[in-house]
Amino acid sequence: MKSFIPLALLLTSVHVTTAGSAAHRCFCQVTGTLDDCACDVETIDRFNNKEIFPKLQKLLSSDYFRFYKVNLNNPCPFWTDHSQCGLKYCAVKPCTLAPCVFRYRVKYQRYSEAASQDIEECEKAEKLGAVNGSLSDETRQALQEWKKHDDESDRFCMLDDEDSPKSQYVDLLLNPERFTGYKGPEAWRIWNSIYEENCFKPYSVKRPLNPLASNSGLCVEKRAFFRLISGLHASINIHLSARYLLDENWFEMKWGHNVSEFQLRFDKELTEGEGPKRLRNLYFLYLIELRALAKILPYFERPAFHLYTGQHTQDNENKKLLLELLHVAKSFPLHFDETALFAGNNKEAMKLKEDFKLTFKNISRIMDCVECFKCRLWGKLQTQGLGSALKILFSERQIDAMPNTSNTNPSFQLSRQEIVSLFNAFGRISTSVRELENFRSLLSNLKQ
Repeated sequence: MKSFIPLALLLTSVHVTTAGSAAHRCFCQVTGTLDDCACDVETIDRFNNKEIFPKLQKLLSSDYFRFYKVNLNNPCPFWTDHSQCGLKYCAVKPCTLAPCVFRYRVKYQRYSEAASQDIEECEKAEKLGAVNGSLSDETRQALQEWKKHDDESDRFCMLDDEDSPKSQYVDLLLNPERFTGYKGPEAWRIWNSIYEENCFKPYSVKRPLNPLASNSGLCVEKRAFFRLISGLHASINIHLSARYLLDENWFEMKWGHNVSEFQLRFDKELTEGEGPKRLRNLYFLYLIELRALAKILPYFERPAFHLYTGQHTQDNENKKLLLELLHVAKSFPLHFDETALFAGNNKEAMKLKEDFKLTFKNISRIMDCVECFKCRLWGKLQTQGLGSALKILFSERQIDAMPNTSNTNPSFQLSRQEIVSLFNAFGRISTSVRELENFRSLLSNLKQ
């Protein structure tokens, strides 16, 4: 039997006996009002854990949201990357059949009824693969027409070419985000590249990475950008600590919470005071994505929009659940005010917004340099989801104009890829906030 007890556990045992509780050292600053926001941590905790998290998890388990089309074979555009992660837990097993649920007409979200003929065959498939062979000429034409309406200038991230033969569907429920053993120089190169070369910051980031040691010299937009990336980094670290391989034998693998791993990443004393700040940035990221869901409600309320899977009753139930979730999101009393961003001199604001977009697009391209395929999968999905949220936040006029535009030339559109990534990315952030409650409890029970 192999028992995965990290060396960190021995190292942290020296530190946990110092003044203050283990829980306090990780969460000492994770309370009260957030910077640049009118909201407090406690309100977010209650709202997420009781109102958002249960509904969102149910929605994400549905067929429409569990399958994500992605190209995991794009070459790294910045350095030589062999993409040969030798760890078995890094592997992603693509699906072998393309289910009818995704043989659809993208234009106007109206899908080919011919797809429903293959439902019985699809239900037998556990995984997905390439779909090119299953697309009719009519569907291919619809896809081409859809692309004409896509407004690339409004996107904040790079989207994979869904028609590429290298793109394949992945069942997200069969490939959960969890610890893979991917760490060390390769992983640090990714985050160092993001922070050093692609983030607005007033200083040089050193290991361990320190998000915003000082706010001086940064306008609210650049400060927000840095906090979004830091919050995303914190969320990923929470997932890896919450679903850690604790034990493995011939019969089973035991996954669970690794408290020492969490402490290494967020304990104030072990991160030179930066760990709790990273957790606060997670809440800022949560507010940004929650605000995007509230604003996009009119898009999904349109009768022409369907969560098509070929199962009419279930499709209607899923849309009802989706709208219920979005109405709950809209009801949040302390939303982030995105109008404070890019609100200065028009010329300067437009330049800053363009820099914002280009920088985030560059970060989304860095995800193709992640050598662990499972890490690459979730990195691409979450950056794309955040990019979709930013696209929504800064497309207010287009969204407001939707009732006055025709279905043939809509003022605002989201591709299926953007929709799936948007909700799954928020699902990851929501899960992180929920997991913090678990880690608080576990840390509080540690012997001091």
